Amino acid sequence: MRLEDIYSHKDWQYNGIFSWVKPVISFEVFPPKENENELYDELKKLKKYEPAFVSLTCNAGGKNNDSLDLADKIKNDLSMDVMPHLTCICNDKKSIEKKLQLIENMNIENVLALRGDKPEDNDNYCSDFEYANELVSFIKEKTDLSIAAAGYPEGHIDSPDLFTDIENLKKKVDAGANVIFTQLFFDNDKFFSYIQLVRDAGINVPIIPGIMPIISLNQIKKITSLAKITIPQSLYSRIEKFKDSPDDMKKLGIDFTSYQCRQLIDAEVSGLHFYTLNKAYSTSEILDNIL
Repeated sequence: MRLEDIYSHKDWQYNGIFSWVKPVISFEVFPPKENENELYDELKKLKKYEPAFVSLTCNAGGKNNDSLDLADKIKNDLSMDVMPHLTCICNDKKSIEKKLQLIENMNIENVLALRGDKPEDNDNYCSDFEYANELVSFIKEKTDLSIAAAGYPEGHIDSPDLFTDIENLKKKVDAGANVIFTQLFFDNDKFFSYIQLVRDAGINVPIIPGIMPIISLNQIKKITSLAKITIPQSLYSRIEKFKDSPDDMKKLGIDFTSYQCRQLIDAEVSGLHFYTLNKAYSTSEILDNIL
């Protein structure tokens, strides 16, 4: 099902007292370096939550042919719809067009178009696309695929400020992006403020919050070094407290993210997009808590 159709309706469930909106659930995974069977096993555990699709990141450096092979296996072996990622970085128009043909031949309907991370050891990377809106426009021109793009509730790390970043987001939507998936965040107020700013800018496509369960202090330090993501002090203090206790840290992550998701559901978000880190446990526990 195409993204615009997935997020055009909401499933109503009745719990005996009142009706409530069940958000669309989706998961993001990445190509494992070694054993694909481990990823399949984790996805099988998550399949019972009836995700609308699995979002599949590229391999490092934009070399995502192997990712498309994996996308085909997930779609056919696990019977789960897949949304592959395509990046500007390390891709030219010829390589993107070839990948688009492969994607359409797999009967995949959705892709996520990103700039991608610049290689750390090579400033002279090859690309016919400098920004994601150029890639979105190219995909729109060449295919009938539904296109997702990325949004950043606290601004992209390379953007001078949030307002400039939202201007760039509008360029992606104007070029043909149908849905926005946000970078993960830990402060719902920043997400709600972002939604208002985006709507004020004339962007009216669905905006789906990205959610990542906390699993370790090292994880938190890494993601905050790579992106503009604020950790509320009260949460960070608890993370510090449990830094040497993996079980307590995992429980903290599940409890906090469950609370975060309940707030988002109460605000009637259209969906929840989980960055699973290729592990089912925390995401499963959160979904059991909130659905």
